[in-house]
Amino acid sequence: MSLDTIRLSQTARDQLIRLKRTTGIKNWNVLCRWALVVSLRDSSTPLVKEIVTDSNVEMDWRTFAGTHAHVYLALLKQRCATDGLPVDDKSLSHTLTVHLHRGVGYLAGNKEVRTIRELVATAVA
Repeated sequence: MSLDTIRLSQTARDQLIRLKRTTGIKNWNVLCRWALVVSLRDSSTPLVKEIVTDSNVEMDWRTFAGTHAHVYLALLKQRCATDGLPVDDKSLSHTLTVHLHRGVGYLAGNKEVRTIRELVATAVA
């Protein structure tokens, strides 16, 4: 695993399609950024340890993180350190994958997320 290419599971893909339709946000990477920070905000460890990234949705790190790549990388490094994981490529990639998927699940499962305003309110609450 590496941060170079981020792949999503089929379940996450389906959830993102619904989120795109309900919020009007057109790009996967924008929704994925929100999903990541929503999950990282939760101090618990994600229950799912391994995720099958079996969908056709993938993006490179630059597309995912955009101009704030250093911020997202710092957040991932901090989470690895907080969770007692080594801050190496494998742990960073795994942390990104499990938190991204948990965050997508959180957003998709929240019936109050129907607009961008509600998405922001969920993320900063």
